[in-house]
Amino acid sequence: MTHKRLHIEVNDLTMAYGSFVVMRDLDFSVKRGEIVIIMGGSGCGKSTLLRHMIGLLDPVKGDILYNGASFTSADQIRRDEILRTFGVLYQNGALWSAMTLSENVALPLTLYTKLSDEEMSRVVSVKLALVGLSGFEEFYPSQISGGMRKRAALARAIALDPEILFFYEPSAGLDPVSSRRLDDLILELRDSLGTTVVVVTHELQSIFAIGDRAVYLDTETRTISALGSPNELLRNPPNERVHHFLTRSSE
Repeated sequence: MTHKRLHIEVNDLTMAYGSFVVMRDLDFSVKRGEIVIIMGGSGCGKSTLLRHMIGLLDPVKGDILYNGASFTSADQIRRDEILRTFGVLYQNGALWSAMTLSENVALPLTLYTKLSDEEMSRVVSVKLALVGLSGFEEFYPSQISGGMRKRAALARAIALDPEILFFYEPSAGLDPVSSRRLDDLILELRDSLGTTVVVVTHELQSIFAIGDRAVYLDTETRTISALGSPNELLRNPPNERVHHFLTRSSE
């Protein structure tokens, strides 16, 4: 297999709210261009881990590195530089309801670039086309379906050509067809743009459809109890909890 340089490293990470330890001693890495799933049962700390990875929370112990450089101990200027390489898609899309799709996608370009209006318009059109929304530039979020809103939010997340995309429950609330289309779109973006992708999800269909590897956060041991490709973990689960999680739809 072709060697890929490590893009993200989570080293000896402990997460806590006050005296309550959510997860401890988390160790895993993500290769450049890889899609890694963060999975586990309800309340295991999936969303908390994502918040640590995008800088919304600081760990009690441990470090997160991007391209070999510490994000956890970086000063604010360096943190902001690293954050500019991220794109984030939240569960509900988080589009501004009073803005058109074009205005939503243009927002990060307005804030972080010096593009002219004409250049910005071209970028917005390209990003919306990438997610299959050409012709919907002047629509408002309330005028389109839930699946289209997720795709519009994805267009905004890739507006600045991020190196890393973070997804939080991207398929939540979508019908099976829209969910499969979003999974296909994530794969297409990874393949065409070389983007590294981290996905927090409990959806089995998505886990097996797009995940190169998966990290299982175990509520019983409060640490990672499985790390590997989803299909391999299904064939050879390290414990009953992982087996139950990956086969729960058939039980």
